[in-house]
Amino acid sequence: MVELAGPAEALFSTKAIKYRELGLKDKKLTDKEMKSYILNEYTFLKRPVVIIDSKIFAGNSPATISQLKTAL
Repeated sequence: MVELAGPAEALFSTKAIKYRELGLKDKKLTDKEMKSYILNEYTFLKRPVVIIDSKIFAGNSPATISQLKTAL
């Protein structure tokens, strides 16, 4: 998924409760750290994740949903 999305930031959810609990909002996370958090705790993965052909859509922001509708 990271290969399709580009940087891990595109898949990393800053809305996760653990994001605040762990004090991550006060840190500048590297791509490697974001990948690690996503792999170790599913709440850090933006949801939903939809893959169509070679395009990935992660999260439920209005812009993402609009792009997903266009791709369908």
